[in-house]
Amino acid sequence: MSALRIAVPSKGRLADPTRSLLADAGIPIPGDDRRLLVPVAGQGVELLYARTDDIPTLLRDGAADVGVVGGNQLAEHGAAGLGVLVALGFGACTLALAAPVEAGIATVGDLAGRRIATSHPHVLRSHLAEHGVEADVTTLSGSIELAPTIGAADAICDLVSTGETLRQNGLRIIDTVLRSEAVLIAADRVADDDRVAVLRTAVESVLAARPKRYLMLNAPDVALDRILALLPGLDAPTVLPLARADMHAVHAVVDVADLPRLLHPLKEAGASGLLVVPIEHLIP
Repeated sequence: MSALRIAVPSKGRLADPTRSLLADAGIPIPGDDRRLLVPVAGQGVELLYARTDDIPTLLRDGAADVGVVGGNQLAEHGAAGLGVLVALGFGACTLALAAPVEAGIATVGDLAGRRIATSHPHVLRSHLAEHGVEADVTTLSGSIELAPTIGAADAICDLVSTGETLRQNGLRIIDTVLRSEAVLIAADRVADDDRVAVLRTAVESVLAARPKRYLMLNAPDVALDRILALLPGLDAPTVLPLARADMHAVHAVVDVADLPRLLHPLKEAGASGLLVVPIEHLIP
């Protein structure tokens, strides 16, 4: 059986988070290998480094089986023959329409007959059609926010993270076209492949574990109910007897965000030997 080929971003804002996620899921990525097609020893997996814009096409054409892309790129290149396995929780951005502050363009309707520069022409045309707006769409691949300044367009449709670049170029958002994050996708032809299911479960377990911590503590029996009442755990905490007849061990999975407000009350309630450890994989 041929190796499962995973297309991963070769560079850009999705590259490092993708490599970190795959490594945590058990697929280590060589950091110094300059090849674009890299076998992963002992995993039955090959990594194909590619531009994120090319990854949907590579999957459709059979050059790769699974890949990581931005949801915006999947929307732009089309999802035919592809399926989303997991939303990955990183690479969040917004595809937005923006225009110069002084241009008198405040709504999508104001764009009728105007020139709009974008790197997402298909998504933009679809969005304009939904609003019954006809406009001249120009495709650009970089420095889109400069288009109004240099007279190449009246407005833009571009990816926005913080909006600071737009503000620095005298632009304001007038409409949100699409909200996006990184997604793990697979070609339909491998949808029933057990290796894809294994990869999906591994990735999902890493994503579920990241915001959680495993909390362990010792509780005197006289304070056990009080301590248990403080724990918001994933499920009922695990309570185990200790060698001391009047003590129990308590284990719970908790949100990392809850820890600052949990530890002191637990200590005050009588808990001792508190230990918090990371969780590598979690299947709820």
